[in-house]
Amino acid sequence: MNATLVDGFLAQARRRPDAVALTGDCEEVTYGTLLARATAQRGRVAGPGLAPGEPVGVLAVKSPATIALVLACLLERRPVLLPSPTLGQDVRARLTEAAGASRLLTARDDDRATAEPYGPAPARPDTTAFVLTTSGSTGVPKAVPLPAAAVDRFTAWAGDAFGIAEDTPVLNHAPLNFDLCLLDVWTTLARGGRVVLADPGRATRGTHLFGLLQRHRVEVVQAVPMFFRLLADAAPGRALPAVRHALTTGDALPAPLLAELPPLLPAARLHNVYGCTETNDSFVHEVVPARDTGPGPLPIGRPLPGVHALVVAEDGTVVDGEGRGELYVSTPFQSEGYLGAPAGPAFAPHPRGLPGRRYFRSGDLVHRAADGTFTLRGRTDFQVKVRGVRVNPQEVEAVLLAHPLVREAAVLALPDPVAGKLLHAVVRGDRGADGLDSLTLRGHLARGLPRAAIPSTVRVTADPLPRTSTGKVDRERVAQALLPA
Repeated sequence: MNATLVDGFLAQARRRPDAVALTGDCEEVTYGTLLARATAQRGRVAGPGLAPGEPVGVLAVKSPATIALVLACLLERRPVLLPSPTLGQDVRARLTEAAGASRLLTARDDDRATAEPYGPAPARPDTTAFVLTTSGSTGVPKAVPLPAAAVDRFTAWAGDAFGIAEDTPVLNHAPLNFDLCLLDVWTTLARGGRVVLADPGRATRGTHLFGLLQRHRVEVVQAVPMFFRLLADAAPGRALPAVRHALTTGDALPAPLLAELPPLLPAARLHNVYGCTETNDSFVHEVVPARDTGPGPLPIGRPLPGVHALVVAEDGTVVDGEGRGELYVSTPFQSEGYLGAPAGPAFAPHPRGLPGRRYFRSGDLVHRAADGTFTLRGRTDFQVKVRGVRVNPQEVEAVLLAHPLVREAAVLALPDPVAGKLLHAVVRGDRGADGLDSLTLRGHLARGLPRAAIPSTVRVTADPLPRTSTGKVDRERVAQALLPA
């Protein structure tokens, strides 16, 4: 096995130049051609005026040309910032400034291949590979540097864990600026697999996505639950037998959708993966539908090899054994902080003062069972008081999603002149959910929640709930469009 992402890609390009590297909703590009295109772009990221280690911004437009430009940065040991093309100009400028990048490049398709690709620049121990960005869902997006060594450790783990080898077709559905691409794109290229690119313009068309997976006999799929919902809706009664591993991440997987996945993906092992941009993947749970299709949220499972996880109570004490609290995590794949911004309380030492590790405070509330399995219970920053009682709206969402006729749910705490805050819920029913109404759902909630956690209103709709670019329910738009003012 090659030690680094760059070494792995170069070995594939030199030994198997005619093997397909990129395919799908784009031109088919071989490893040899991709290396030649990356080499042709190295001058743009190695030119005069750039200090050693200074990042270069690359607008994350999904295309073979952008992937070649990112590879040029990696070959030059130049940190590459990947801002989303959907970000506003001001936000993009702030991120670029925070990352210390003086250039924001857009990939070009007109670069001619050089005849003799040359090797990578000498490695430095402090080299940053990627500068990713947080989603901004809890504030202004932050620039998150990932050390090259952390990326290499991740690609080594992911390639082994999901059997990514030469010619393995792996779907890339996520935008190139997402941390999911460390598996979808960069692990695949390091192992000689085929990256099957999904066109962002057709990324929500279930019929197109089903055909893409079917044509290319995709074996590894990682995506948010919304993607699997699109597949299941587009192809009732049909299957994708080539898929060996299906990974859900980024959001809760509703029980009704989980029940539909075994017939859709009959040969696949199902995995629920948890991680943050700052830490990369931290937990994995192999899903057994017969065991896991039940009330309550799907577990995130157990820490990956080398990951240290703590459960910290509200008073700051570390919970040993079974218990509940905020998740602190330290992984072999994590960032050391934010660029252009203080790490603040997000990166912290061990709460008991033990030396040697920095932990990322995830802001996620978890429960650790007696057998060591972790389950998400909500967010610390989403907790509100309703009539003096502390309530987490995400826990209410989890109970709603456990109802067999509920497809989507959003629960928000909105201002109330008398109570201060009141909960309101919007639910999208599953197909054929004619008997689903607010009275039924309030009764369902009452069986699993205290009275203060029962929303004041429960609205049932047949329309899909609005989503963010990451595939999560857009609570702000729900509040504006669907709930009472």
